[in-house]
Amino acid sequence: MHRYKELQVWKNATELAVDIYEITEKLPKQEKFGLISQINRAVVSIPSNIAEGAGRNSNKDFDRFLGIALGSAFELDTQLIISNKLDYIEKSDYVKVSKNLETIHNMIFGLKRSLNK
Repeated sequence: MHRYKELQVWKNATELAVDIYEITEKLPKQEKFGLISQINRAVVSIPSNIAEGAGRNSNKDFDRFLGIALGSAFELDTQLIISNKLDYIEKSDYVKVSKNLETIHNMIFGLKRSLNK
């Protein structure tokens, strides 16, 4: 078992979730059941799956949940790109969260690599 609260990737992902929730508050209300819902679910899924995987009994299980977290991160990236193309997100916010999301992608890849050694 791993101590997920000590993992920097989990800390970064929870901070990203807070940032994303603040951004989605500004999206058009007609997107409440569309992009807002999808974006919020995807961003919460990232640290949640890291935590769930860390609580499993094997590195193989942890690796599987990291894969799910990574899938959610790519899903979020796509939703942010769409929101940006629709001019729903301020450019500075988009750049900031995209950069943070890329860091999280790389951290998850690195953690997966270290588990598979």
